[in-house]
Amino acid sequence: MGVPENKISDTKMSIKNKSTSSELPKKSQIVWKNIFLLFFLHLFALHGIYFVTTIKFSTIVWAIFTAVITGQGITTGAHRLWAHRSYKAKLPLRIILCFFQTMALQTPIYDWVRDHRVHHKFTDTDADPHNASRGFFFSHVGWLLVRKHKQVIAKGNTLDLSDLENDPVVMFQKRYYMIFAPILCLVVPAWVSWYYFEEDLYVAWTTTCCLRYVFTLHATWAVNSVAHIWGTKPYNREIKPTENVFVSICSFGEGWHNYHHVFPWDYKAGEFGSYKTNVSTAIIDLMAKIGWAYDLKSATPEMLKLRRSRMEK
Repeated sequence: MGVPENKISDTKMSIKNKSTSSELPKKSQIVWKNIFLLFFLHLFALHGIYFVTTIKFSTIVWAIFTAVITGQGITTGAHRLWAHRSYKAKLPLRIILCFFQTMALQTPIYDWVRDHRVHHKFTDTDADPHNASRGFFFSHVGWLLVRKHKQVIAKGNTLDLSDLENDPVVMFQKRYYMIFAPILCLVVPAWVSWYYFEEDLYVAWTTTCCLRYVFTLHATWAVNSVAHIWGTKPYNREIKPTENVFVSICSFGEGWHNYHHVFPWDYKAGEFGSYKTNVSTAIIDLMAKIGWAYDLKSATPEMLKLRRSRMEK
């Protein structure tokens, strides 16, 4: 399903809004709680790597499975469905994706979407939560270790989030997130491996919880950092987001980032039809075939050709 050409991109708005960027703060307020939590999480994840060659095959399969479903909670759910409304989903699919996103433990859908919409509207300015103009480390993880820039909060408060507020699935999750998310992410995977596969409980926890969680975090963060620094720019050379194959593989199809920032409403989040580097697109297409996903928005071949021809001039 195509969309009018006048919706080709919100990139112009992003470039225009660079004028809102002020000088970088001389000193950011460190959030020590996040530093300690991420430090120990990575420490246990490293211990999990040590056990990878000794754990049971069933535990490995379970860890990979949980990584995939939590990843889909972010890409297919929080990102393409709720943040960009690139397709619509019926209640059963929204509940499933919400469950997966809760298990991913990357903030509630409501907060995730708000920050992501600010990111797109004010890309790589002070109002961007993970502003790539502040360097690789900041855009990858540093933004989580300091207080948000005041522009992020100010611009976030101007967004219309009524679509989220009218979604009972999103609001239910927001209300009970801090109860369910830590349990689903850091307890249930290890318990399943220990109870059903008879894996050592500590080994199960460091691998299926810590190591798996750290991998999904870095896969998500790489879209904000790696895919804003290294890669090609076939659709808009004036912005930082790039096309990065490696990131796309690790993030189930989110690495075609130059395209995505030009066509943010495309449910594929990329221009290629192949599912090899875009697992999330394959899942949305499958859901469309069974009737759980509908009104899929996508750029037409004519729009892509026009955009590329502009870049060749």
